[in-house]
Amino acid sequence: MQKKLSEGELLDSNGNLTEAGYATSLVKVYDRKKIKAGKTRIKEWDYYLIYNQQFGVALTVDDNSYMGLVSISFLDFVNKTEKTVSPMTILPMGRTNLPATSKSGVTEFHNKRCFFSFKVEDGKRILLARMDNFDQGKPIRMKIILTEEPDDSMVIATPFDKPGYFYYNQKIIGMRAKGTVEYLDQKYVFNPEDSFGLLDWGRGVWTYENTWYWSAMQGISDGHVLGFNLGYGFGDTSAASENMIFYDGQSSKLEQIKFHIPGEDEGKDDYLLPWKFTSSDHRLLLDFTPILDRSAYTSAGIVLSDQHQVFGWFDGYVVLDSGKKVMIKHMLGFAEKVRNKW
Repeated sequence: MQKKLSEGELLDSNGNLTEAGYATSLVKVYDRKKIKAGKTRIKEWDYYLIYNQQFGVALTVDDNSYMGLVSISFLDFVNKTEKTVSPMTILPMGRTNLPATSKSGVTEFHNKRCFFSFKVEDGKRILLARMDNFDQGKPIRMKIILTEEPDDSMVIATPFDKPGYFYYNQKIIGMRAKGTVEYLDQKYVFNPEDSFGLLDWGRGVWTYENTWYWSAMQGISDGHVLGFNLGYGFGDTSAASENMIFYDGQSSKLEQIKFHIPGEDEGKDDYLLPWKFTSSDHRLLLDFTPILDRSAYTSAGIVLSDQHQVFGWFDGYVVLDSGKKVMIKHMLGFAEKVRNKW
């Protein structure tokens, strides 16, 4: 059963979700002031991933109340390398002022070392980022414009098994990307013909310990813009899954998905061996050939984060709501497993 959200307020007077489920746009209104849980548990973030088949960048502005971070990753899919730098902030407590919606506003952060600005303007998303001393003592700079935002996106409102705790999330998949990145004295160019961007927009109050699985892909298949968002493991998803296919901007809803990670059943995950993806409704079957594991491990006191965002090639098929079977042939995307205590 997949429950579709109605329009209205996200939270009731007690700070609980008015309803759980999914939508294809931000039909629920998020208001930080309505949160009743402990203020140090509030987590808000904007994450953009922009890539073509040669290179990509990931940008994050994150306010997790008692700590935050800003992050830039440069991803080289040809040489199978990546560089990530993520300066942390202490006790931002909402002062980052992330917008209450992805539809408008400006997400901005700056200090002596870096500058981030994500602006929604005239149907475009304008992303500016700079970080000094990013790699080998040299900076990274970029300006990227995302256009042709699809009609549908993945939106989910998910409760946890604790009053006042929730997750409100939107994934916009398959925007066209144009722009340049200056890194290690080279200029890298995104052309909208083959470069795409996605947004992971999230607001919520999380429990202390969580493990989630997330995968996304975007690109061109036989002249059509094709993408998907797959995920599970985070909160109570009994009302709806976050699994969707996007075909020329229109969504198709999937039931439950399983990531088959080599060695996981034995507790020895081998992320760079081939994976498989299956769905309970038999509308998705994928092989995933990894090429790059963007991994990060942090353990400091009560905070632990073990992240594996694996990029690679997808092959297989998906079936749209119409019954149309769409083949996926050597399309670039990622799949991740993340375990957090924070």
